[in-house]
Amino acid sequence: MRPLFQEVLYLYTDGKERSRQMVQDELRDTYGNFRFFKDKKMDEALHTAMSNGLIGESRYELDENGELVMYYQSDQDMIDLIKNYIK
Repeated sequence: MRPLFQEVLYLYTDGKERSRQMVQDELRDTYGNFRFFKDKKMDEALHTAMSNGLIGESRYELDENGELVMYYQSDQDMIDLIKNYIK
């Protein structure tokens, strides 16, 4: 099993767009009890990955509660970097 944040990055190697909630939904069964699985820590991890050029912001929208939802995606260069980093 990969560390949580490596697995988060690896999800983006398929080129699909995901929000934090979508990432959490995909990883909940395996990582849901981890301390860093909480919303704030996952947001920090995604922003760090974006700052490091591993994922990019693709779009944003307001959810039904008026909360901002950010979506991220990796292009081919980013995917290559992630795959080079995570073997």
